[in-house]
Amino acid sequence: MTRNRLSIILAVLFLAASATSFACTNFLVGRKASTDGSTMISYSADSYWLYGALYFYPRANYKDGEKLKIYEWDTGEYRGEIDQVKHTYQVVGNMNEHQLSIGETTFTGRKELQNKEGIMDYGSLIYVTLQRAKTAREAIKVMTDLVERYGYGSTGESFSIADPSEVWIMEMIGKGSGKKGAVWVAVRIPDDCVSAHANQARITQIPFKDKNNCMYSKDVVSFARAQGYYNGKDEDFSFSDTYNPLDYEGLRFCEARVWSFFRMMNPEMNKYFSYINGETVQRMPLYIKPAKQVSVEDIKVCMRDHYEGTPIDMTVGAGSGPFGSPFRSSPLTYKVDGVEYFHERPIATQQTGFTFVAQMRSWLPAPIGGILWFGVDDASMGMYVPLYCGINAVPKCFDEKTGNMFDFSWKSAFWVNNWVASMVYNRYSELMPELKEQQKKWDDFFTESVKRTDATAVDMYRKSTTAVTSMLTDYSVSQAENVTEAWRKMGERFMVKYLDGVVKGTDEKGNFLQNDKHIPQKVTRPGYPEWYNRKEFVQPDKDRFRVRSQEEMNRRK
Repeated sequence: MTRNRLSIILAVLFLAASATSFACTNFLVGRKASTDGSTMISYSADSYWLYGALYFYPRANYKDGEKLKIYEWDTGEYRGEIDQVKHTYQVVGNMNEHQLSIGETTFTGRKELQNKEGIMDYGSLIYVTLQRAKTAREAIKVMTDLVERYGYGSTGESFSIADPSEVWIMEMIGKGSGKKGAVWVAVRIPDDCVSAHANQARITQIPFKDKNNCMYSKDVVSFARAQGYYNGKDEDFSFSDTYNPLDYEGLRFCEARVWSFFRMMNPEMNKYFSYINGETVQRMPLYIKPAKQVSVEDIKVCMRDHYEGTPIDMTVGAGSGPFGSPFRSSPLTYKVDGVEYFHERPIATQQTGFTFVAQMRSWLPAPIGGILWFGVDDASMGMYVPLYCGINAVPKCFDEKTGNMFDFSWKSAFWVNNWVASMVYNRYSELMPELKEQQKKWDDFFTESVKRTDATAVDMYRKSTTAVTSMLTDYSVSQAENVTEAWRKMGERFMVKYLDGVVKGTDEKGNFLQNDKHIPQKVTRPGYPEWYNRKEFVQPDKDRFRVRSQEEMNRRK
């Protein structure tokens, strides 16, 4: 998936070409909306064929005339080459050394506007730009200049772009086969607001006169007119409605995730349930003011959401099974007797490759101020580990060389987390409380640990930037490896404790009750909940599984 990755095998290419693209979720937080003055963006890279890894690009210098080969992020396919710049910045995951961070969600939009000959796909745009830009505004210019010169090869895309001072959302779509450039619009999120996007274009009316907080391609409206998409006034033009018309899937699979985030930020947004339920037409605003300032921990909680506590809570009702699991088998839609139905699509989902919360802090030196809270697989099942943007190496457990989608490795955080999650999905109500205890333990530890590391790093920075780099690298790498080991041990404990559907007893300290021969001293068989037995076994046919009384047995002929 990076510049060094080989082309993915044909089976995966087939999946990539044929799968419905309702993946990825981004949240955006302005600096005055956060508890500590941070700007933040979050991202879940959701894909059934994406191996979750932490990409790393060291800073480098290049000679005049050197070229950069571009490989499509989704498929590994070679797209062409572009001019290399003289100096590139270091990038850790989706954050560079200047605390610039970029995330994305694909909205596809009008498919006829894809230019398959375009060199710059959306993933390459992200990682090339992170190597070339210092600020969000500069990133927008780099990205739009690249597609103007080399062509844009992806479908419609929403980008979250943030630096320590500003947070922007930019939406872009191509112009069709053989046509370079793209039509796009970028809007700055007010400092005291939060925003979100989730595979549905969200910018509607464009504030054309607000040049300080809005940028756009000169032909964003005229191109739509030329294509026959729009014939109204400029001030009434809606980017989303024109280039990504809303359908039911965009509403329920995509806007619903935005609604869930908004309602957690401000209870007043609950009123838009009728909108995501397909009953009303008033769209949600692009951004809102949260009811209270938002912490990085709050964003992690939101990234772990399955609509709990709402009318579409995935831990109850159809599909959740006897153990209240939010897991649903894909695909999202299915047919019964010729009628199409759907599963809910939550923020946290099993097919996540990697996920992060990028936190940018303007009051600290850049190597210390930027923290990429990084995790792999389902956000609700894993941990966000703090990785400082000033590090010069990545943890082996997150390294893309440690494993891949076809080679399981106990050293790979992606595979360890998936192994644990697969056990939890099947017995969610029993295992998830224990996993949440682990999450809370590590979340609490990192809250205090990062404070101490910040203080040490700031003091050290005054004396030696080299020493700071070494210290932050050691800290980030060790914490990632420690969490991966903790998850492996948790998975081993789940295997032992819940083997074959029974539960081995433990004492008050969590130690297994056993004798000197390692024979369990207490084993319970919890079975299914009574409500599930009634619904699934008794109500369909009261006599099929009923135990016959002795009197009935005696009456046999």
